[in-house]
Amino acid sequence: MGVHRLRSLMENHPRIYRDIRLRNSRLVVDGLNLLYHLYFSSGLDQNHGGDYAAFENMIERFVSALRVCGVSPYVVMDGGSDPSDRKLETVNKRVTNRIQRAHRAAVSGQQLDILPQLAKLVFKQTLARLEVPLAQCYAEADHEIAALAAEWQCPVLSNDSDFYVFELQGGFLPISLFRWEEVKQTGSHQYIPCKRYNTSSFCIFFNIQPQLLPAFAALAGNDYVDLRKTDSTRKWAQVASDLEGLLHWLKGFQQPQDAFEAAVGMMGDMNQKKKGELLQGLFVGMEDYKIHPSSLKKFFIHGIAPPFIPGKEEVVPIPDWIRLPLIQAKLSPNILDVLVLGRMSLSTTVDHKDKPSAVLVSRPIRQVMYALLLGIRCPRGVEERDRVGLELKVTSVQPAFRGVKPQLNLNSLHKAESSQCLQVLLETLGVPQDCLGRLPSDLRLQVAATCYWLKKATPPPDLRVLKALLLWWSNEDSTRQRIAAQNQHYNHKLDMDVSHSLNQWQACLKDSLRLNQLLGRPLPEPQTSRLYEGTIVHHIIWRMKSGLKLKKLDPPSVRRYRSLLAATRRFSIPEPATPSDTQQKATASPQQQKQQQPLTDLTTSLKQLFLLYDDDDEEVETEAHSGIRGERDALLDDLVSVRTRYKTKERNKHCNSTELVHKQCKGIL
Repeated sequence: MGVHRLRSLMENHPRIYRDIRLRNSRLVVDGLNLLYHLYFSSGLDQNHGGDYAAFENMIERFVSALRVCGVSPYVVMDGGSDPSDRKLETVNKRVTNRIQRAHRAAVSGQQLDILPQLAKLVFKQTLARLEVPLAQCYAEADHEIAALAAEWQCPVLSNDSDFYVFELQGGFLPISLFRWEEVKQTGSHQYIPCKRYNTSSFCIFFNIQPQLLPAFAALAGNDYVDLRKTDSTRKWAQVASDLEGLLHWLKGFQQPQDAFEAAVGMMGDMNQKKKGELLQGLFVGMEDYKIHPSSLKKFFIHGIAPPFIPGKEEVVPIPDWIRLPLIQAKLSPNILDVLVLGRMSLSTTVDHKDKPSAVLVSRPIRQVMYALLLGIRCPRGVEERDRVGLELKVTSVQPAFRGVKPQLNLNSLHKAESSQCLQVLLETLGVPQDCLGRLPSDLRLQVAATCYWLKKATPPPDLRVLKALLLWWSNEDSTRQRIAAQNQHYNHKLDMDVSHSLNQWQACLKDSLRLNQLLGRPLPEPQTSRLYEGTIVHHIIWRMKSGLKLKKLDPPSVRRYRSLLAATRRFSIPEPATPSDTQQKATASPQQQKQQQPLTDLTTSLKQLFLLYDDDDEEVETEAHSGIRGERDALLDDLVSVRTRYKTKERNKHCNSTELVHKQCKGIL
């Protein structure tokens, strides 16, 4: 929620805090706050799509610092949106602001706190790998964090100003004052120096009754109630103009009701109905800070998922099986928004406002997700909340099985055969299953998503973007070292076209990962932190565009690169034209004709994609030429196999064209 202006007030009065040495303790961590703080305070890349390996390393160092001091973290993250929609207006304003900041970041090059698309998944995967206890709530996490910390009598780590109001015996540790990178030692013990806040210290400092602190928060305003939006008189405006003035005014009251009635009485001419509504809103705002028994304690100790208590009627009934993977953060919390609210909020990427939203390309993947969640006969579409230009727009999107047989439903999805789920996933992405068997298991999902992107992205991706991604996957450590050896730091102006294409690729990968999770992971989930490092990928593309070569790619990496290229080429390049296709092309629009790739262009591009080596690296050069010849032969095989599906008459006509294809390919080498 957040209390307006309260963090600034605390910055002006640091004496309220107490210096402590944190060690040998449980610690309840506000996961989303920690994620944002670690990423945005570290200087990691935001404008080129994210530096996920560096982010993973920072998470590892944070967890290591806690454990060396005997601190046991329990991370709690937000889940779905508030089903009451009390916060919807505030959320809309924040999203609109984020859209505008993303455009400014693209144009100016400034880092304006736009979280890269896959950062949350990297955060969750890293915590799971490090075996850090993690719970993802069904809705906002504040109350669950406070309840768990109250039961365990341990501190909360967060930057959310609401924790200045919750009465927590273990106290509240602001992340911004948590010096985890400066672990100290006293005797045989290590500790983290930090500052602790207690509500009792606040009340003593400002001389107000403890029971008035939640009333103060409600009167100050938060995401749910804000008296500043009412037609208040000058008298109340003077009282509430700054928080210290409001606290001074509250000294004269003993009980919240007296303070609320006095505040409403200062609102000027207002009918009784309106006054009653204001009073009710203030009491509801105050009740938000009441701590209830924890529903996560059993989950963290016994692995039992809490019951789901919806705040409104769901679009479809939520099956019981989905609770545990949701609370374990093995499913995206957006699933609850679709089931409960019929709504999907989409990522904001650093893009120019004149570019279409990067997430449009992956909408067909989401439509299959909606069909699995809601059924294909759902009477209403899902409201997708996305940008058009600089504005937030809502579009109704219908569930659909595009090219996929509607053979699965949500109630029994967890019992479905893995082969069935894999079929749905691959048919959605348009990738035949037999192509993936040649790849290592950890590459299959990203290659399938990349094939989908190559086929669906508009405009079609520059093949240098594909080459940069494949180079990175071939050997990210070697690629990083080669860039460092060249002493080249990528500080060029953002290439809007390249950035948009990579944003589209990340959107396809993100939604493919989500669909794979919903289907029970028929393909192994890759380690997301190893898939992309924005500044290096952009730098590779810049060097290729500038006509500069990369230094020495070793033969094993060339072989890995070649297998990746083979998979993406075989199942993302359009089938060769038939005579009927040629007739259709004659009547196509200029834009449609532009998007059709002639065979010679494809084969030439294939050759260019293999040029990875320096002129003086004969071993790698031999590998690369071998790869071109192998891909040429595979291309010819594919051409023949594709055309065997056509009628006998077309097959006979095809003989002459096949000979021509051989001549064209021989000419390349």
